[in-house]
Order: sequence, then C-alpha cells, then structure tokens
Amino acid sequence: MMHFPSRRAVLGAASAITLLALTACGNVAGGATNTAKYPNGPVTITVGQAAGGSTDLIARAVAESASKTLGAPMPVVNKPGANGALATKEVAGKPADGQNLLLLTASLITITPLAVTPEEAVNLDDLDIIAGLSQDDYVLVASKGSGFNNITDVTGAGRNITFGTTGVGTGSQLAQTVLFKQANVKGTDVPFDSGKPALTAVLGNQVELATIQLGEAMPQIEAGKVTPLLVFSEERNSFLPDVPTAKESGYDVPVAQYRAVAAPKGTPQDVKDKLYAALQETFKSDAYKEFNKKNMLSPKEIPGEEVMTQWKDYAAKYKSLVEKYDISLSGTK
Repeated sequence: MMHFPSRRAVLGAASAITLLALTACGNVAGGATNTAKYPNGPVTITVGQAAGGSTDLIARAVAESASKTLGAPMPVVNKPGANGALATKEVAGKPADGQNLLLLTASLITITPLAVTPEEAVNLDDLDIIAGLSQDDYVLVASKGSGFNNITDVTGAGRNITFGTTGVGTGSQLAQTVLFKQANVKGTDVPFDSGKPALTAVLGNQVELATIQLGEAMPQIEAGKVTPLLVFSEERNSFLPDVPTAKESGYDVPVAQYRAVAAPKGTPQDVKDKLYAALQETFKSDAYKEFNKKNMLSPKEIPGEEVMTQWKDYAAKYKSLVEKYDISLSGTK
C-alpha cells in the first residue's frame, strides 16, 4: 500500500522552500538589509557633546539640508560624556544599516587616546567615515577680570593661572597644555564637557583663560566680554586679523578641530553612497555655506577614506608632541 504525504506536510515543505527563496533574496527579517529602500524611516544623528556647542550646531545644519535629499527626517540627539566617547561607542554598536549616524570629532580619535586607558579609547576602525565636514580653529581667550590683554601678560604673571578646556583629551586641552609647557607657565586645568560651559566660566571669571573654538567664542569677543590672546592656526585667522598665532608668538602648537559624519562599521556601500551624495548636496547649498561662514568654519569636505588617513596622521603627530614635552593629558604626572 502506497503512502502519500498529507496536505499539511506538502504545505509545510512548500513554505520551507518559499522561506529559503526569500532568505536568499534578503527579504526576510533577519536576512540581508534591503538597501534599495534606504532610508527606512528617520536617520538619527547622535552628537556626543552638549546642545548649543559647535559640534551640535554643525550636526543640525547638516541634518536640515541632508534630510531633504534623503527624503527622511534626521533628528539630532545629544548624548554628552567623555568627550563623545560614550555616544560614539553606542552608535558603533548599532546595526550597520545607515539609520544611526554620528557627528564625529577628530580630537576623540587623535587626542583623547593620549588621556585615557586603551579600554576607554575609541578606535576609528570601529566606524565607517562617510565624509569630512569642516575645520574649526581654536582661540585662547581671557576673562576681563584676569587683566590679561596679550600672551606676554600671561607668561609674565609669575603665578598659577586657571584655564578652562572643552574636556579631557580634547584639542582645547592639548593646545592649552602644550602652550603652557613651552612658555613655562604654571596653570590649573579645569575641564568642561564642551565649549559653551567653558566660555561661560570665562565670562563669569570662574577661570581666567580658556581655549575654545572660534565660532563659539566670536560673539563674546565682538561684544568685548572676553579678550582674544592667540589663535592656534598655522596662519592668522581672517576673522581675527589682529590676533597673533601661537606660532608667530614663538610657540609651536599646531592644533585644530575637525569633524566628520560616521556610521557603524560594515554599513553597506550603496547606503554610504546615498549618504555621501546627500552630504555633497548639503555642501553645495547656499544655506550651509552661509552657516560655515557665520560660524568661522573652514570647509574640509573630503571623502571618508581621506579623513581616515589624515586623522591617523594627526594622532601620530600629537602623540609625538605629548612625548616630546612629557605631558600628561590625564593629569597623572
């Protein structure tokens, strides 16, 4: 007597075959990402610094323009802490589908590892860099209560000086610390979590000096509420033509801040291409160009591969500088 498969068995086998076929096509949940429909909902940009600072403002300017090209909302979420390390590690651990991006600062990659343990440091190889954005120069400003009107006043003070930075392991801290080391000035480092609270501390004379990104400091400089002493760019900044560079004042402190858009490692190439194209449209827009000009940002709109190469070179350069002057950014020396 012949035994025929039951109707249930036939349907089960057919379902299994269909499931295998769909899985091979990447259309089953848990299979390959269907990037043809990217973006699938809002594309979040996480910022590891407080709201209102340069990094936050840049993220919002990028999101406002790029969202139009992508055709999806791009909310900006602030998660400050550890100079952006907390936010960076969180985003790096998310699915590599392009729905979660990061506004990454170079200092976190190039300088912060000099101040923290290897376990705390962020590895650039854990991320895919989509594109570079801009360069932001640092300026050393003094509170009105300090009595400092130029760098000579600082070097000749003959006392301990309190100075604020935008955080441990930042370009702000590196520039300020190397300057004091080269000028043989004793100071107490007061780290904040971004430029805005550091500038507020100078305005309130809670610290006498602070090294801050020019875009954040300029409104208070123009209002006469803080005094600019030095800029840390290679040449004088066109927005502060009367303020000398650290270099021309006799100090070798070539430090600037750079920023880029990043995604979790392994993001599909066609998703990265769509994001890069959206950023290119952003860079061309008059609104974004005006934003850069208003905030004294120099365009550094380079491909992600170039960002990776340049930032690794900066990391080696800053490490050499710290070793040369026997500097501890973590405060353990």
